[in-house]
Amino acid sequence: MYFKVFIEYFGSSTVYQGVMDRIDRCLDKITDGKWDPEKAEREDLKFINDKLFSNGYPAGFESIKDKIEAPDVYLRLKKEKLSDEMSAEELQERLSELKKFLEQPKCEETFIMKSIIYNYICYFWKGKSFLNTQNKNEDMRAVFEKDFSEPFRSYLKADHKKAKDLCIDCGEPINAKEKVSIAFMNEMGDDFTRKRSAFWNCKVDAFLCPACAFVYALSPLGFCLFADKFVFVNINNNINVLIAANSKSGKSSVDGEKKENERYSAWFARSINILLKEKLQEFSNVQVILRGTKDEDKYFLSIINKRMLKTIGKPSVATVLQRFADSSKVKVGNEIPNLYESVIKNLLQQRNQYQLLNRVLRECIEDEFFKFYASCIYEIQLWYEIVDKAEKRKEIIMDCGIMKKNGSDLRKVIMQAKGTSSGDCLRGVEYQLLNALYVKNVDRFMDVVFRLYSSYGSRKNENGPELLIPTGIIEMLEDKEKFTTYGYAFVAGLIGCYEGKKENN
Repeated sequence: MYFKVFIEYFGSSTVYQGVMDRIDRCLDKITDGKWDPEKAEREDLKFINDKLFSNGYPAGFESIKDKIEAPDVYLRLKKEKLSDEMSAEELQERLSELKKFLEQPKCEETFIMKSIIYNYICYFWKGKSFLNTQNKNEDMRAVFEKDFSEPFRSYLKADHKKAKDLCIDCGEPINAKEKVSIAFMNEMGDDFTRKRSAFWNCKVDAFLCPACAFVYALSPLGFCLFADKFVFVNINNNINVLIAANSKSGKSSVDGEKKENERYSAWFARSINILLKEKLQEFSNVQVILRGTKDEDKYFLSIINKRMLKTIGKPSVATVLQRFADSSKVKVGNEIPNLYESVIKNLLQQRNQYQLLNRVLRECIEDEFFKFYASCIYEIQLWYEIVDKAEKRKEIIMDCGIMKKNGSDLRKVIMQAKGTSSGDCLRGVEYQLLNALYVKNVDRFMDVVFRLYSSYGSRKNENGPELLIPTGIIEMLEDKEKFTTYGYAFVAGLIGCYEGKKENN
């Protein structure tokens, strides 16, 4: 049952399935007389040659070679790789043999499970059963039966009236020979046979019963893999919504690699849509558990609260997020972060977006390409702040728009005074204002703004009248919250995001 479920859920997104798809694609072209080896065909053949000898496939083959037919097909592939230089007839024969070999039930199960083990299971537990290095050439079913299934069945039949120990998870009694160390689970504990100092009197008591150990072995089934993130949404008020939010329909990755078909952003949108279909008042907090696929990644726990749900539920925010998700992985300085993912993590951790916005605005000074991203981040942050302020919402949006326009008007006047169409003349001032906003230095911010207006305020803007210090600037002196909200709107306009947003619209 264990193997059947994993294959059913993850089989379509494994290397095995990718190999079979490419074999069928090549055979179809040869059969239809359309075989003309170009880049795509060479890549397909290379994929077949390389992937069938990666991720534990050779070890899997060694464990079943005496139980399958035509093992020489696999051995021949190791010595004589498929090549586009072969004749169509020879290639057709080799591919047909390979397909027949791979379609054997034992081969299919073994190779699919090898992909699943190294792309899914190993990120949750290791060092036991088929993930014990000493068992790499053993039959996977046999070692899983020995380490998990048989102890589980025996535990259910055994008498525990005289048992002295309790399971650390469920609290059920266990005998000495039934105890399973929880250390096989990643991030649950160290090797307790070597490190006992964390326990009282150095007596280790972190043991599971065989039933809980079996359930823990199933834990990867609870998570979905999107790009390089394992995700579990814990909506515990409705089992149907819980299942829907963690549905594994569709490919979760391409060919078993850590690439994205349904991306992290797509998962987030799908999960939020599921939540929004329910009545918001039924939710208090929705727990989300994330785990990366890198060795240094840890479990990441966050909460989707009502405020966030309301924010994402606004049509304007949903539109911005969708546009933002389509092109959010860009180079910022020496890094290439996913800006969309950074925005989502800030929302999940209930952090404001201003630190990220400050960083992106600095990039805007050097490259106008980032103006779109800065506008998106500011709009998301603004809605997050005002979503619960229904009475003042329109007023705040209007005031922020005015502050951004004030910054844009000042930019035009300064550029006109200096006789240039480039914003390079404003770099020094823009960096000073962003530094003041970053450390929330009101005096420094006001000093720079007042000097700008005293120097250029007497000049007329494009509409005719002279520029005056905006009312919003004065309000920023008295209100720390407005200092940040209005301040970033003003600087965004000064950098040129106001015009950028109009062009994008």
